Amino acid sequence: MPSLRSPSLRRSLLVGTAVITPILLTVVLHAIGYPGDNNYLYPYLGIVAIIGLVGGALPAFIAAGTSFLLVDFTFVPPVGTFTIADKTDLLNLLVFLATAGIIGYQSSRRLRAQHYAETLATHLAQANSHLEQLNHEQAEAAAVAVSLATTQHQVEVLQRTDRLRRELIANVSHELRTPLTNLLMGTTSLLDDPLLREPAKSTLRMLEGEEHRLARLVGDMLDLARLEAGALDLSLSDFSLADAVMSATERFTALHPDRHVSLVGSEEQLDVQADWDRVGQILDNMLSNAERFAPPGTPITLTIQSGTRGFGVVHVQDEGPGVPEEHRTSVFERFVTDGSSAAGHGGVGLGLAIVKGLAEAQGGHVWIEDGARSDFGFSLPLASHAVLQETGTPVEQ
Repeated sequence: MPSLRSPSLRRSLLVGTAVITPILLTVVLHAIGYPGDNNYLYPYLGIVAIIGLVGGALPAFIAAGTSFLLVDFTFVPPVGTFTIADKTDLLNLLVFLATAGIIGYQSSRRLRAQHYAETLATHLAQANSHLEQLNHEQAEAAAVAVSLATTQHQVEVLQRTDRLRRELIANVSHELRTPLTNLLMGTTSLLDDPLLREPAKSTLRMLEGEEHRLARLVGDMLDLARLEAGALDLSLSDFSLADAVMSATERFTALHPDRHVSLVGSEEQLDVQADWDRVGQILDNMLSNAERFAPPGTPITLTIQSGTRGFGVVHVQDEGPGVPEEHRTSVFERFVTDGSSAAGHGGVGLGLAIVKGLAEAQGGHVWIEDGARSDFGFSLPLASHAVLQETGTPVEQ
């Protein structure tokens, strides 16, 4: 039986996925009565993008071709044939194929770079084997030189590959924002139609929820790309940390009325210098993480306190199983969704990575406290007047 690591088996699985996934999407869209406008192209484009990122050019082109045929046969008039009557539909499909081709090309460049690095490492390993036949001192010196050159080259290749990956993710996420907005507007407009019957409205509400979820994911990917590129725009101002926590608590309670949230604040007023919206994003992500892991019926507690010199601290505690000690560092890395109770769990591992990036971008930190239950904390720098009140020492501007 071929191993799952076998290149031929992996290639076959990717090709099969590239054919089957568009078919399944077509069945779903047809079953729910997806609107017959140009927006049907975007879900297929999303599938082609994901397959291209994972499998490279060939699976992406196969997925694009399969999607082209399915869209033509299922959605483009005359439905049920491979004939295209409207020139506009033909143009839309050609644009779709061109976009899919670009995505596949970019993905293949990334995969080729990785393959090149692996091939180079293999050749260098063979060269090292021959060098071992030389005398001990010469072989040792040559091995050190080759090792340094290899490491430097591999670092350059990996940096270039990682940069291409980040640019591709950022570009795809940015391009998906507009069609997602159009989808949400269209769904909302249909829900407001008084002539629409309840079964159809129920389906549309389900689609609207999924569209909001996808929009949040795209937003998270863009935020992460900006954080990694150091291009995040911040609007710093002085505000009460307690006000930000209370605002986030109200938003959370509106979405999860069955979950009790208690707020424990410090006696003194703690003003921080930060970006109000980004602090709200940190709190929203941490509360959402707690909601996923806290057992039903258990409370979530937020604590505000004065931390070490010049910082205000917020703790988000729940009755979940906590994070194993060996995973308390990796849980804040991007796309970490396994190996710890606080990573992923239904997500893609972006929430806590964004929390870490946003806190550090504003001069703060994020961590996990020791203990049996989940206790996440983050700090933000106090406003200048707050530091002066707390320590009696002015802060240099």
